[in-house]
Amino acid sequence: MSLSIPKSIVAYLTKRYLRFDKEQPFIFLSALLAFIGIALGVAVLMIAMAIMQGTQQEFEKKLFTMNYPITIMPKYENNVNKDLLYSLEKKFPTWQFSPYVNAQIVVKAGSSMQGGLLFGVDFDKESKVNDVIKIALEDKKLNRYDVIVGKRLFEMLDSSDKLTYIFTKEEANGMALTPKMKRFKVKGVFSSGLQAYDKAYHYTTLESVQKILRLNRDIYDGIHIQTPNAMSDIEQLKTAIGPHFRVVGWWEQNGNFFSAMELEKHALFIVLMLIILIASVNIVSSLLMTVMNRRSDIALLLSLGATTKEISRIFLFLGMLISVGAIVVGVALGFGGIFILETFDIISLPADVYGSSKLPLDLLMSDFIMIVIGAFIISIVASFYPAYKASKVDLLQVLRNE
Repeated sequence: MSLSIPKSIVAYLTKRYLRFDKEQPFIFLSALLAFIGIALGVAVLMIAMAIMQGTQQEFEKKLFTMNYPITIMPKYENNVNKDLLYSLEKKFPTWQFSPYVNAQIVVKAGSSMQGGLLFGVDFDKESKVNDVIKIALEDKKLNRYDVIVGKRLFEMLDSSDKLTYIFTKEEANGMALTPKMKRFKVKGVFSSGLQAYDKAYHYTTLESVQKILRLNRDIYDGIHIQTPNAMSDIEQLKTAIGPHFRVVGWWEQNGNFFSAMELEKHALFIVLMLIILIASVNIVSSLLMTVMNRRSDIALLLSLGATTKEISRIFLFLGMLISVGAIVVGVALGFGGIFILETFDIISLPADVYGSSKLPLDLLMSDFIMIVIGAFIISIVASFYPAYKASKVDLLQVLRNE
């Protein structure tokens, strides 16, 4: 007849095996290193995932503003016109629409030159779909051949308020072709937070570009659209306008970029999870040394009628206690680190490169749960082998040697 070990005995033995043993200090040291390794691994993984997610969201925010939620462009011919605009405004009264024409240009101020893209827009409509332009306008009234440029470009061109635009479209002049040129007056400066956009994008009135390039005033190069839920509304829009137009969401224009960031995030998660895996090896070694050091205790329990399952449960519980304690401490350290990085300017970033001077942090609940579950599974699996070895202690051999 077997004797069941009371839960109080299990708790007592667990506490006893966790104590510092003067005769075998390396066992305690190994367990302590495992505890610290798992705790630091969880904390580092939490902070790293928060930084990756925060950075991704910051870029999404900036790209969302300058790339617009949804854009309609012609598919086969110049069929994006006023009739389409009016029909869409009537069909979707809660959405905001901004028609545009654009032209590739080279802007010149003194001896400085810079390539870019000039947008001709209706500023009343554009300010409703683009908050950056809305801020730059500040109740300004732009006339023909007035322009709004990016802050970075304005600084590069020595803050000149007169800019010469050279258009890539050429016109006949006697026996030769010469590029079209026009002088614009800078009426405003915008700052998107991303250097690439601030250097390349220019905004003027629709009439200005249409007159210079002799375009039909009823024809547009595209329509920018602001909707509450772009990812779901885009399908509704495609159904409404038919197959003769190209409809592109901002996430599709930057799909490769965000796919690369998501891949980096997954790769970082796997690499940092290896820290916890390495730390769990210390759990294996610590528990194995404990098993070897406590062979006489195990033999005594077996001789009193304890089952091998109960013996293995003692060491499995011991490994779980180390793992869970380390994970709890790691979570506390992780949240503490995130709070410190959010509150204090320990790390400062160049705003013109990353879009923000403050380190962006955002830990998703799904990432947090994956970290905790992953760390727990790795740590518990590491406890199974020592628990198995404890259950296989040969009672007769131990008693003979003792």
